[in-house]
Amino acid sequence: MNGFDARMKAWLVWALPFVAIAALVGWETDWGHALKRVPALDANVAAQPVPVALLPEFRIDGGTDSRRETVERTLFNPTRRPAPPQSSAAAKPAIQPGQFVLTGTTVVDNKATAFLREVNGGRSRRVQQGETINGMLVAEVRADRVELTAGETAEHLTLKVAAGPKTTIQPQVAVAPPPQPQPGAAGVPQPGQNAAAQPQGQTPEVAEVLANRRRAARAAEAAAQSGAQPTPTAPVTAPVQQAAPAQQAPKQNDPAWNDVYQRYIQRNQGNSGR
Repeated sequence: MNGFDARMKAWLVWALPFVAIAALVGWETDWGHALKRVPALDANVAAQPVPVALLPEFRIDGGTDSRRETVERTLFNPTRRPAPPQSSAAAKPAIQPGQFVLTGTTVVDNKATAFLREVNGGRSRRVQQGETINGMLVAEVRADRVELTAGETAEHLTLKVAAGPKTTIQPQVAVAPPPQPQPGAAGVPQPGQNAAAQPQGQTPEVAEVLANRRRAARAAEAAAQSGAQPTPTAPVTAPVQQAAPAQQAPKQNDPAWNDVYQRYIQRNQGNSGR
């Protein structure tokens, strides 16, 4: 009995997969009905037109004139009032000037851009030629103006540029340096010259030179009176001063200086003879 049970179990293990496969194939093929071949259609069969029966056009007896009240007060209008008369021509859009102020433009190659500022609010807008702004077309953008159009009306915005002050550039003229004064020029007195004869407005340096010369002259005169030979002193030179062009420097061989020098020699000789 045990051997028979073992063989049955072995047969069941091998038979169950085959039964499952057969059931699946039968289910997919509708148990053989799906394996029937469909007859091939004749390719030469021409399509037959399908007759369509149209209803006759509806017409009101007596025309719409006899039913004018029904047409004017149609049921599809909740108020049952006649529709307002339609204008033959629609109202054309009109431009409202004064909305924008032109603040700048840029035109580069084929791209033109305009910079606008709203009058009410001060908002800045940037538009290109061909675009619309507030229902207005930017028809043209130039370097100093912009044209806005709406329908048959147009507005031209001009770029306002504040004029600055006029400036004139003067040519630079080379100024020659003033000539250097020669020794003995005006403002540099010679030895023995009276201080009162000096021009007005002497500088402290010139006054100091004159004082040194006067002290040297007095020392030489005192030495001559005492019988000693005067020791020559180094000439004191004054700093170079720019002399006025209208003044003329005295000459080196001044007759007054020669006269003073001659009197000085004669006095020394007289003192020596004593």
